[in-house]
Amino acid sequence: MRAAGGWLFDTAMTGWDVQVLAGDPRDGRALRILGARAADLEAALTSPVYGPRPHALAVDAELYDSDRRVRWLVRNSLDDGLTEVRLWGLRWQADSDDEIGSMRHRLSAAARAFKARALEAADAPADPVGGTEVFHSGEMLAYPPEQPDLVPA
Repeated sequence: MRAAGGWLFDTAMTGWDVQVLAGDPRDGRALRILGARAADLEAALTSPVYGPRPHALAVDAELYDSDRRVRWLVRNSLDDGLTEVRLWGLRWQADSDDEIGSMRHRLSAAARAFKARALEAADAPADPVGGTEVFHSGEMLAYPPEQPDLVPA
């Protein structure tokens, strides 16, 4: 939430259906504050039934490093070019053939306020909420680079 909470809020406020796969989705209060729904990560990764393909996927780089199923999901999403992929964290090291670049999402004033409340609800440290969030991003090929980073589905 600290790394992507503002982006989640801004995305939800543009009309996207935002779902967060979490290790323990039982207390989704902080995500609800951001306009997102919590779902079980393990259930999603082990389900033989696939849901609709997401338009955007944001992943913690530590989770990418530690779970081969998450790596497969990210690699597959990058390869098909239909899903925008964002990763956050210091450990992300893209393969040399990846089309991944660094990008910043400037948070709206509302996103900063709601992110602060969500962090409070999650008992996270009360550090000031910054104005941007930084991601490593693989952009969707279907959208030209001059398009804004939030386009309602």
